[in-house]
Amino acid sequence: MDRIRKAAEILLRKKNTAVLTGSGISVDSGIPTFRCSQGIWSQYPPKEYAFLKNFKKDPVKLWRFFNRLADEFGHARPNAGHFALAELERMGIVRSIATQNIDALHQEAGSRDVLELHGNSRLLRCIFCGNVYEKNHPPEVIDRIPFCACGKILKPDFILFGEDLPDQAMKKAFQEAKQASIYIIAGTSADVAPANRLPYRAKSRGALIMEINTGQTDLTHTIVDIRLRGSTSVILPRLVEEIQLLQSTG
Repeated sequence: MDRIRKAAEILLRKKNTAVLTGSGISVDSGIPTFRCSQGIWSQYPPKEYAFLKNFKKDPVKLWRFFNRLADEFGHARPNAGHFALAELERMGIVRSIATQNIDALHQEAGSRDVLELHGNSRLLRCIFCGNVYEKNHPPEVIDRIPFCACGKILKPDFILFGEDLPDQAMKKAFQEAKQASIYIIAGTSADVAPANRLPYRAKSRGALIMEINTGQTDLTHTIVDIRLRGSTSVILPRLVEEIQLLQSTG
């Protein structure tokens, strides 16, 4: 039996699916991964640009980096993979998406229950007084650098190394993993802690693990039950089509 048809039948039968996504799902939206050979970290070393201590030391330098990324990738739009996950949620099959991405493309595609494990790029936060603002509405902007009402430079509300992850999002992500009958790993190698523990938590509670990636990961030959090799922007829409076909034929 075709792997995608088999996966579609299981998804339709169980209808209790949680999803973990990473940068691979946004590649076809024009956003490169951070860790691949041509990724963002190959141009901007994380030790220099990805730590909270770097922001505290020289926020202007990091804002130049943030603004370069915004100029290059800020106009990205959801691709077919994002829209397929939103459709699976509407169909009552996917219950939540835990994502390591900060691009908000899941929400833009229509997904509602999105758990942002690494924060997001839509908000600005003051690490000194705690004020939070929408990205486009800070109190003051000088040379594309946003300032808080307290006078300090604001930080994008995504997680840098050295910061705690969003507590509520992480707690709910682990709860969803515990309760899921199927756990989909889509567009991520799932090798960054603590998100890398989510598939194992799901597996320990009896979930079937489904992986959708272009290549193999550390999970492929350990806990994965169904592997669908290929781009998420191709495989996920095919799953939706197969489920719709199964529904139409009864």
